[in-house]
Amino acid sequence: MTDQARLSGIFLALAAVCGAQTHGIAVANMDPAVAPGDDFYGYANGRWIERTQIPPDRGRIGVFTALDDLSNKRTVGLIEELAKIKAVAGSDVARIAWLYNSYMDEPAIEAKGLAPLRPHLESIAAIRDKRELARALGESLRADVDALNNTNFHTANLFGLWVAPGFNDSEHYTAYLMQGGLQMPDREYYLDDSDRMRDIRARYQAHVSAMLKLAGFTDADARAARIVELERAIAEKHLSLAESEDIHKANNTWKQADFAAKAPGLDWAEYFRGAGLDKQASFIVWQPSAFAGESALVASTPLDTWKDWLAFHLIDAYAGVLPKALNDERFAFFGKLLQGTPEQRPRWQRGVALVNALLGDAVGQIYVQRYFPPAAKAEAQAMVANIIAAFRKRVEALAWMDPATKAEAQAKLNTLYVGVGYPETWRDYSAYEVTDDAFGNVWRGGLFDFHQAVARLGSAVDRKEWSMTPQTVNAVNLPLQNALNFPAAILQPPFFDAEAPAAANYGAIGTVIGHEISHTFDTEGSAFDSKGRVRNWWTAADLEHFNAATARLAAQYDTYKPFPDISVNGRQTLAENIADVAGIAAAFDGYHASLAGRTAPVQDGFSGDQQFFIAFGQNWGSKAREAALRQQVLTDPHAPGRFRAYTVRNIDAWYTVFKVQSGEKLYLAPADRVRIW
Repeated sequence: MTDQARLSGIFLALAAVCGAQTHGIAVANMDPAVAPGDDFYGYANGRWIERTQIPPDRGRIGVFTALDDLSNKRTVGLIEELAKIKAVAGSDVARIAWLYNSYMDEPAIEAKGLAPLRPHLESIAAIRDKRELARALGESLRADVDALNNTNFHTANLFGLWVAPGFNDSEHYTAYLMQGGLQMPDREYYLDDSDRMRDIRARYQAHVSAMLKLAGFTDADARAARIVELERAIAEKHLSLAESEDIHKANNTWKQADFAAKAPGLDWAEYFRGAGLDKQASFIVWQPSAFAGESALVASTPLDTWKDWLAFHLIDAYAGVLPKALNDERFAFFGKLLQGTPEQRPRWQRGVALVNALLGDAVGQIYVQRYFPPAAKAEAQAMVANIIAAFRKRVEALAWMDPATKAEAQAKLNTLYVGVGYPETWRDYSAYEVTDDAFGNVWRGGLFDFHQAVARLGSAVDRKEWSMTPQTVNAVNLPLQNALNFPAAILQPPFFDAEAPAAANYGAIGTVIGHEISHTFDTEGSAFDSKGRVRNWWTAADLEHFNAATARLAAQYDTYKPFPDISVNGRQTLAENIADVAGIAAAFDGYHASLAGRTAPVQDGFSGDQQFFIAFGQNWGSKAREAALRQQVLTDPHAPGRFRAYTVRNIDAWYTVFKVQSGEKLYLAPADRVRIW
């Protein structure tokens, strides 16, 4: 498929999701033959699902992916414009052009072959003992995890660093260390004994061997077997994603001297010297048992196995900027097998992703000047304010909550910072050197991020700092900052349309806004006070009521089965599900407040309230390949789109609006509906 044909398909999908030229709900995407009380997801999206084909370079497609493609197309247009400008050396414009062009220059990458990799492989080969191994492991540490903002718990390095406001000192940046060491996405890929997972492990070992052979290693099969066995042993030490999401289990402050006593095996002094963190007095260790287990493995596993592990992880991590044979082999496993995706994304799309990852704010400044007018920001800010006001009223009206707890909750809402469109200050990239060397640019980019993060340790927290770029199609709650970010790229149709009825906007972007506000009070956010500190601000009775309600919601999601042999993990997805339930309720109240007593306009025979819920259901319209959906269920804190659309079964108004009756599949008796906020 040509790039033009692929893009045409993507934009047709976007038009279909958005309802072509309509403003408001996409009636053409609905299936009126489906009863909303039986399958609200199918009712809202059925015809779109029937006619939509997943492009060969995708594991899934939906509203978010279609808008992401639009953002990428705009971004590459900006990059190509910048590439034609004779930019000042050392400027961000020059960095953007150099980084993108170096990645797109495939002949140069092929001509260099493995030369960029060799010095690093030689350094690994030269490791003589476990002390030098510890230093090399420390040198591999990167700022590549984020437990609470972007919920990224995975790093292929032995451990990962996250620099963020402290759990116990929210005024200063603190070092968090998190478990790592696995190349596959989650521990279950190593430990699940199903036939499917055993086959994946066998094919993973073949992949490891293939990558080693391509990099010139001898005895690749035996090395691969040892590497996979080491990763299996590491996986046994890991906490599950659901366990890692428990804030209270994560708040473990270790001084440097504690590591040798609490996690013996690794030469921690040498590890921290290698990482440049030998002067850091203390860390918060997110998964102490995993650190103890992985450190013991450093001592018990032969040195040569660790050296092979380091070499393979290096090769796999940088395959995208190495010769095509390596890149293709990596995609064959992680793309084709694990995601079920037949083709790679076009090179230019991967180039945009790289530029966004390493120079996201530099691109974002230009993006918002071109694509985010002040009027759009003002309208979005007004909607946010309206939904926060609705949430305040909901908190005040809670019959089960003590006045003291309500006061703490209101304080969180009163101090909540909401960033709309783009950050107030932009990231400084002046220390990031970009040349015509693709491998070197990616290597230096990772180090730049790491060194910039480390430099902030102990400094005062910027509560208005963003964790997403403006061109990102997403939104985020930052519990340690008590803040929200709504990037410019999500504030456009079909989520937000200035020409659409209020019902559609509140049902689409309004529920997203409500969702992010509600994260302030989910199972994770509720552990933090108005200043971002970990503090129990609940009365005992209120906390007991909250925990009981959230346990019921987790049990509800445990019953959802995307496939006969796999269920949604209600505990793993609980924080997101709480935010969905509370977010719909707050957005619905905000929508009614926006009407100020007026009657909502009817669209295609649907009342305003019906439009609201349909718009919410259409947020989650998507199609996924089986492998991609299975991976999502295992590794993602979000439930699949179908089950997020089913959240409406907990909202009383939905039953009235669609006349849902007992006996329909989604019907819940009033006592069984989960109401939290």
